[in-house]
Amino acid sequence: MARMSHPAAPPEGPRIPSLSEVHGSVELPGGPGWRRWFAIAGPALMVSVGYMDPGNWATDLAGGSRYGYALLWVLLMSNLMAVLLQGLAARLGIAGRRDLAQANREHYPRWINLPLYALAEIAITATDLAEVIGSAIALQLLFGLPLTAGVLITAADTLLLLALSRFGIRKLELVVVGLVGMIGMGMLVEIVLARPDWGGVAGGLVPSLPDSGALFIAIGILGATVMPHNLYLHSALVQTRRVGRTEVQVRSAVRLNVLDSTLALNLAFFINAAILVMAAAVFHRAGYTEVAEIQDAHRLLEPLLGARIAPVAFALALLASGQSSTVTGTLAGQIVMEGYLNIRIRPWLRRLITRAAAVIPALLVIGWSGEEATGELLVLSQVILSLQLPFAIIPLIHFCSDRARMRSFAIGPLTKLAAWTVAVVIVALNLKLVADAAGAWAQRSGPSAWLVSAPVGLAVGALLVYITLEPWVRRALGLAPSPRTIAIHRAREIMPLTPPEPYRRVAIAMDFSGREERLLAEALRLVGTARPAIALFHVVESPAAQHLGGLAQDEETAADAARLEAFAEQLRGHGFTVETGLGMGHPVRELARLAEAFNADLLILGGHGHRWLRDLVLGTTADQLRHRVRAAVLVVPPG
Repeated sequence: MARMSHPAAPPEGPRIPSLSEVHGSVELPGGPGWRRWFAIAGPALMVSVGYMDPGNWATDLAGGSRYGYALLWVLLMSNLMAVLLQGLAARLGIAGRRDLAQANREHYPRWINLPLYALAEIAITATDLAEVIGSAIALQLLFGLPLTAGVLITAADTLLLLALSRFGIRKLELVVVGLVGMIGMGMLVEIVLARPDWGGVAGGLVPSLPDSGALFIAIGILGATVMPHNLYLHSALVQTRRVGRTEVQVRSAVRLNVLDSTLALNLAFFINAAILVMAAAVFHRAGYTEVAEIQDAHRLLEPLLGARIAPVAFALALLASGQSSTVTGTLAGQIVMEGYLNIRIRPWLRRLITRAAAVIPALLVIGWSGEEATGELLVLSQVILSLQLPFAIIPLIHFCSDRARMRSFAIGPLTKLAAWTVAVVIVALNLKLVADAAGAWAQRSGPSAWLVSAPVGLAVGALLVYITLEPWVRRALGLAPSPRTIAIHRAREIMPLTPPEPYRRVAIAMDFSGREERLLAEALRLVGTARPAIALFHVVESPAAQHLGGLAQDEETAADAARLEAFAEQLRGHGFTVETGLGMGHPVRELARLAEAFNADLLILGGHGHRWLRDLVLGTTADQLRHRVRAAVLVVPPG
């Protein structure tokens, strides 16, 4: 008997979709086959660029130059962890129809979600910090720019991403494919020139830690590879595909996304391994065991390999790495803010906030400690990521194990065991790292250091214990989960509608762009049979008006006044009481002044028709004006 296909039943209730501007924007063809997989493929590749960002370069270079091939196993272990965890993130997004931030906000109380949100923002800032510094270093290596100038240039990446995102998620994914290909080609050149010892490469896959310093670098590699912001990102990006809601359709989408994750993350593993192997074959073999700075690696490549293309390929791959990672880091910031706080601001502003949070500390460190401190800052940023990992991984495992949330798509015992093993390993490594770092800090700063580190450590530890045990305790006590739905508006009683009073004083802004007749016709249609007082306004923007204001008596001012009066006479002929007013200089300021002086209760504007870059350069009068007047503002689009 054929198995019936039942709808997958995610949690009910109204919700705001992840990345609403591209949510469900990619249609999936029906039936199995490569066309369906090709339509689904993309989110994992977007996620994979976070596994080959400049922070990975710093930790891979440090590990390869200091310990040769010995830490290659850490990359392999991290990649296996990443494949498992990203598969869970995709499962949550497709079957649970929530990204990780939304699921946390629904499940945990506000006093838990606020610190979880803060930790997620810290992780995203650390990620973007690595991208900013990596891109700035690449610009310095290619064009000789100072690092400070390179850091400032990277702030423009936000506007570039804004422009790309307008063309849809698939176009953005194609750009990332090109950048990833550029990284792969660059590292292929380095490996061919380096001629590594393949026997040593194989030996590096056997777990070992040569000394205590290797643990710090190993945790940095782990934090650079399994990145917490990617779990938020992946669970949202998979929702850009319009997946059917039957069990068969959802199961097919989950399976294809796991395949997509495995292929994309293995590509990232080979690129990371290539960086570490290149560092081992070139620097460690030549006795340069302290190459932790990307600049030092670039400087030594040509004399050690004897090929001028080596440093160029290295710098180009680094630049592509930073640019591709910019896309994912800023998208993750938008997802985290919207999911945890239910605050929805314009995407370009959210991305600008993310980038500013990384640019400012980068400039401060470069200004205070000099350009030589960037290598240590990159490695530190990856250790911060690793410390934040448990607070993303543990809720993710709980949600994917919850049958009330995931129904038949909840993970089974073997997957659950593997996932919790990964979580335990990461928590244990982090505890070791924190204990060593706190001890070293106490030795340098004295016993007073514990007055700061102990309370912070206890608070963070208590938070980790809570999110780990809460679902189990709730289940053991037989308490039913009470998830909070993410609603756009608060539910309230719908009051009966009463006919509104007609507008009494209507102001019309005339820009003399050739659409005045349409603007006045729409105004007449709106007021209907009512006879409100009407004011016609125009703002003169000539150089004389800009500098002299009301004293300007140039030809343009006189012509505009006459034209305004001619339109007023037409309206008077229809029985309206009409007055006119001329403003001088800035349109928004003058229109607001005239409307308030007239005591308008409705202000009608003509749409100027600007789009994209012209809006950015010329501004949007309506958006600024509506915050300055008490009247309702109506915009009539151009005909």
